[in-house]
Amino acid sequence: GSDIRKFSILMSEGPVQSRKICFVDLESEGREFFAQALEGHEVRFVRELADVPEDCEVLSVFINERIDDAFLEVHSALKLICTRSTGCDHIDLDACRARGVKVTNVSNYGENTVAEHAFALILALTRRLRESEEAVRTGHFSRDGLRGFDLRGRTMGVVGAGRVGMHVIRIALGFGMKVVAYDAEPHAFYAELLDFRYVSFGELLRESHVISLHVPLNDSTRHMFNRETFALCRPGAILINTARGGLIDTAAAVEALDSGQLAGLGLDVLEDERVFREGGAAPLLGKKIAERVHAAAPGPGGRETSPARVAEFSRLVSHSRLLHRPDVILTPHVAFNSEEAIRCLRAVTLESMLDYFESKPLKHLCT
Repeated sequence: GSDIRKFSILMSEGPVQSRKICFVDLESEGREFFAQALEGHEVRFVRELADVPEDCEVLSVFINERIDDAFLEVHSALKLICTRSTGCDHIDLDACRARGVKVTNVSNYGENTVAEHAFALILALTRRLRESEEAVRTGHFSRDGLRGFDLRGRTMGVVGAGRVGMHVIRIALGFGMKVVAYDAEPHAFYAELLDFRYVSFGELLRESHVISLHVPLNDSTRHMFNRETFALCRPGAILINTARGGLIDTAAAVEALDSGQLAGLGLDVLEDERVFREGGAAPLLGKKIAERVHAAAPGPGGRETSPARVAEFSRLVSHSRLLHRPDVILTPHVAFNSEEAIRCLRAVTLESMLDYFESKPLKHLCT
């Protein structure tokens, strides 16, 4: 399209020094876009991080690929990593800095898209869409069992009132909801302009009928929803997560659903997103069970099961318990995936690469 032509003109203005560029886990339309826009460079598209050649200079990944110091040590020619995401928590930024590798992201591309998806999950739960679809397929239903509830007059709690969170707030107000928000850096001007309130985290949990998460994953936010925080929630609340799976302790969420403390859970992200890519939790559980049997076996091949491996197994068990519940709506990390957002994502990723090639300051550095 026009973006490809524009960048191709830029590339043709002078001699092109061919660079070795690798894209991991890119869809076919994206491969076509970057192959045309980066003509003159050595561009490779691979399925997994393990397939990245060691002499790659520029690497583009999505959030499924974890970049650590061990990877950087093997790929010593690497100078630039462009993650096709807003979050950078899948990349060891300290290790990259130590090795002189620049890391860019796409900080502003899908705010409205993600907010709309969050409300798709909310409405799927409040209008009992999963059960209703099943009722149509089977022909067995009762209107009582498919009864939902209105959003108007209910309280929406937004955890993280940044770009995405603000869009969620606007949509919630359009539904006639009351809105409270928790954020580390509240902006009184926006609260007055849009007519919502900033509150403490505890107050948000107590007041909210629906809670939507829009914060990054870091040491302070990991498992911010756990047994203790679920106990503080308004009984029967609905929790929506389109941010990062690690914000929620999955086992604690299952317990909250079982007890009725949570009435519903809408997730576009999981703690272990291999569940999305490898056919569900059951195949992964089978692998992990085999690994645990091997780990416990006597002899030189066996080894003691580590706490990390036990925790991984427990997460997968919890994920498997989510998959077939009528009070859980799961989508496979696609909240960002609209035509408009993807066009912006590609353009910003390409802009970062071209700026690097031309030794220009990088405008989208992860910090």
